[in-house]
Amino acid sequence: MRRPVRIAVTGAAGAISYSLLFKIAAGEMMGKDQPVILQLVELPHAMDSLRGVAMELMDCAYPLLHTITLHDNVEDGFSNAHYALLVGAKPRGPGMERRDLLEENAQIFARQGKALNDFANRDVKVLVTGNPANTNALIASRNAPDLSPSQFTCLTRLDHNRAKGILANHCGATTRDIGGIMIWGNHSPTQYPDLHQATILGKPAMAQIDTTWYRDEFIPKVQKRGGEIIEARGLSSAASAAQAIVDQMRDWVLGTEPGEIISMGLLSDGSYGIAKGIFYSFPVICNYGRYQIVQNVEINEFSRQRLTATEQELLDEKAAVEEMLPKETEASHQSLSICLRSGVTLYADNTGPDADSKFMTTNRVL
Repeated sequence: MRRPVRIAVTGAAGAISYSLLFKIAAGEMMGKDQPVILQLVELPHAMDSLRGVAMELMDCAYPLLHTITLHDNVEDGFSNAHYALLVGAKPRGPGMERRDLLEENAQIFARQGKALNDFANRDVKVLVTGNPANTNALIASRNAPDLSPSQFTCLTRLDHNRAKGILANHCGATTRDIGGIMIWGNHSPTQYPDLHQATILGKPAMAQIDTTWYRDEFIPKVQKRGGEIIEARGLSSAASAAQAIVDQMRDWVLGTEPGEIISMGLLSDGSYGIAKGIFYSFPVICNYGRYQIVQNVEINEFSRQRLTATEQELLDEKAAVEEMLPKETEASHQSLSICLRSGVTLYADNTGPDADSKFMTTNRVL
C-alpha cells in the first residue's frame, strides 16, 4: 500500500459530505490504490452527528480508509492536510441579502484561509464548495500569504456536469458522447454554459441543436438548476455536488483524459480579457497535478456579453468583501505563479534545479 494522504473536509456532517465521504473512502477521488486519512471538521454542536457519520464509514470496512479524525475547529482539522475540501458555509436565510451572505461567509473563509496557511501541508490543494464559492475561494486564498493562489480552486464542475447531462438528454446521446462543454464565470445564475466548442458524437453540437433552444432554454436551465432541485425536493443539491467535488479533485490530481476539457473555478490570470484577482470558471485541462487554462477559444459577440456580465458580478462581490482581503496578498493575486511553495517543482515552472543539470524535462500540460 502507498503512504496515506490526508484529506480535510469541512461541513463533514452535512448533506453533501454524507455522499462525498463514502466516495472518497471507496477510492473514487484519489484512485483505487491510494489510502486516505479523513480529517473531518464540524461545528461544535454537530459533533454528535459527525460521530455517527464516522461510525458508518467504519462500518463500511473500506480497505483504503486508513484513519478518521474528528475536529470542532479548522486549526486542528487542517493539520498537515494534503487536500482540503471546504464544503461547509453559512446558508442564505429568509430575508438575507446576498451582500449579507457574503459578509458572514467572509469571516468563515478568512479564518479557514489562515488555518490552511498556518497548519496545512505546504503543497495543499484546496477546493471551495461552500457558496458563494468563487468569492469564498478568493477570501480564503487572500488570507493564506504563504500559499500560492494556484493552490485554491472553487467548484464549477457541478455546472459542467449539469450542462453535459442536460445536453445529452436533449439530443439522445450518453454523456460519454459529449465533449468540449465550457462553463465561464461565477457559480451563480450569471454563469455562462458555452456549447460553441462542444461536440456530440464528435461533431459540432451547435449544428445539431436549435439555437433558440440553446439560448432560451438550455442556458437558463443550467444557470437555475440548483433552484429547480430545491423546488422539486425541498433540499439543495447534495449527491450531484458530491460527485462534482470528486470529479474536479480527481482530475486536478490525476489528470484529465487525453483531449478532455473540464471547467474549474480558479484565479484569473487575465486570460480572455477577464480581470485578474477574481476566481472565475475557465475551460482547463489537467496533468502532473496542475491545471492549465485552454487558450485560443473563439469568443463570439454573444459569448463575450455573457463573459463580461458574470465577470462584473464577481467584481461586485469582491468589492463587497474588500475589507477581508489583506493588502499583503494583493500582488500575488495579480501575478499568478503555479510554482509549489515547498520549492519542489514537478512541472518546469522556472524553479528547481538549474537548467544545466537537467537531462530530461517535461514542461507542457497543453
